[in-house]
Amino acid sequence: MSGLRDAAIVGIGESRLGRVPGMTALDLQREAAEAALADAGLSFADVDGLLTTPVRTESWAMPCGMVAQEFGLHPRYIATLDVAGASGCSMVAHAAAALATGQASTVLCVAGQPGLSHHGRDSMVKTLAGAGWAHPDLEAPYGPLVPTLYALVAQRHMREYGTTAEQLAEVAVAMRGWAAMNPNAQKREPISIADVLASPMVTSPLHVLDCALVSDGAVAVIVTGKDRARDLKQRPITPLGAGHGFSHGYIGEYQALTSTASADAGRAAFAQAGVTPGDIQVAQLYDCFTITVIVELEDLGFCAKGEGGAFVQGGRIGPGGALPVTTHGGLLSAGHPGLAGGMFHVVEAVRQLRGDAGSRQVDGAELALVHGNGGIIGLHCSLVLGRL
Repeated sequence: MSGLRDAAIVGIGESRLGRVPGMTALDLQREAAEAALADAGLSFADVDGLLTTPVRTESWAMPCGMVAQEFGLHPRYIATLDVAGASGCSMVAHAAAALATGQASTVLCVAGQPGLSHHGRDSMVKTLAGAGWAHPDLEAPYGPLVPTLYALVAQRHMREYGTTAEQLAEVAVAMRGWAAMNPNAQKREPISIADVLASPMVTSPLHVLDCALVSDGAVAVIVTGKDRARDLKQRPITPLGAGHGFSHGYIGEYQALTSTASADAGRAAFAQAGVTPGDIQVAQLYDCFTITVIVELEDLGFCAKGEGGAFVQGGRIGPGGALPVTTHGGLLSAGHPGLAGGMFHVVEAVRQLRGDAGSRQVDGAELALVHGNGGIIGLHCSLVLGRL
């Protein structure tokens, strides 16, 4: 616990999000990294640790060494981390561990890619479908894509608990409400429940607006020791608790589709931080599909199992709601550039805790939960963040 709490997030940065033509993955990551360093009042010369995520393409994954070379870094600690959508949260925990063990003093965590401009939506969906999340013998040959595998979760939740398409749509509407106040969001136009239900069906019961965007973009976070953090530009934000959870590799091998190992990740993070879900003022929950948020709310302890659909009704997780959730607009509306998506949730939590979120600022935000979900609800990481 002391090692984790000895770390602090001191810099955050984003590239432009949405369609950013003419930018490579390295270009986007440089834009985000430079923004994070400027935010902290640091330079590349101050960085001696580097964490990246793979860049998904049809043929290769960009290793951390290419990023280090592009940025002119010679880090003592370096790795490419892949916990799928949970990578953003996990990178912060790994950075804190590197600091605690003396392997680095200042770690740059950076991720991103041009998923929209270089691939297009259809090509990117095809790439994701081939990412190894469908069983090569028992699932992939029969053609289920990533949305279909998540649709299984939604169908089962509807059958077991009576969750409705309207309740799923509430999540999409809430995310768009937050994105409308985020100047860097890819989609800011207001939508209604009726709009979600009228959007084309992708895979029952998920409509287009129930599914995350495909985006260009990158994001970066700077983690250093809390003693050094006090001398830098921004109010330091410290990880108070962290936890990982794993339940399965392939969803066809999993028997409990409506429950996830986010319960394990959240339980560990809350215990380490010494807080409960009731102490959290803002929750940045991974939202690759609308059903994901509903299940996470249940498994993380914000409501009972089966009550997630009712919990989100009436704008409860949107602007002005009782529990502000994913206040930058998330993957559903702000943007989803591959494995970088989950780190945008970390950045937004930092903004909220600093009091720098502008018109979407949550009053009294002192504790935030960030949760990342990876694979097909199989990989999870939770972070409890607080003011230093």
